[in-house]
Amino acid sequence: MQESQEPQELEQKVDAGETAPESPPPEASAPPLDTQPSLEEALKAAELKAAEHHDAWLRAKAETENVRRRAQEDVAKAHKFAVEKFAGELLAVKDSLEAALANETQTVEALKAGVELTLKQLAAAFEKSAIKELNPLGEKFDPHFHQAIAMVDAEQEANTVVSVLQKGYALHDRILRPALVTVAKAKDA
Repeated sequence: MQESQEPQELEQKVDAGETAPESPPPEASAPPLDTQPSLEEALKAAELKAAEHHDAWLRAKAETENVRRRAQEDVAKAHKFAVEKFAGELLAVKDSLEAALANETQTVEALKAGVELTLKQLAAAFEKSAIKELNPLGEKFDPHFHQAIAMVDAEQEANTVVSVLQKGYALHDRILRPALVTVAKAKDA
C-alpha cells in the first residue's frame, strides 16, 4: 500500500511548491543500439578520410616536386645566361675592332685613335659589369690580390710593388686574375 501513497505524496509536494526528486532525463540514458554507427560504417568513414588525406599528401608531394624542378631550371638558366649582359656590352667592342680592320686606307694615327676609343668601350663594359682593374704600383704586396714574379733591390720600402708586369682584375670581391708584380727586397742591414 505504501507504493500507492508515494505518488500521491509527490503530487502534494509539487502542489505545495516543493520539487520532486530528480529522475534522470530519458536522453541521458544510453542511446539505443540502432543509432550507433556500425563497425562497417565506421570503417568506411575512416577509409574515406584516409583516402582524402592520401590524396592531399600526393598533391602536396607533387607541388613540392614541381617547385624543386622549377628552382633547378631557374638556377640552370641563371648559370647559362649569367654573362648575357656582359656579352651584349662586348658586341660593341667587337664591332669597333672589325670596322678598324675593314678600313684599309686609314693612317696610323686614325688606327691608334680607333683603338683608344675601342679600349674606352671595353673599359665601360668592364665598369658596367663591376670588373675592376688592379694596378698596384707603389702599394704594399698583398698575396690575395698580387702574384710576385720576382724580388728586386729597390729604393722603396720592403714588400712594396715596384713594377706591374700584368694588371690584375676582380669581379666584385672575387679575383679573376691577380696582378703579376715585382716586389722590393728587404734591405740588408
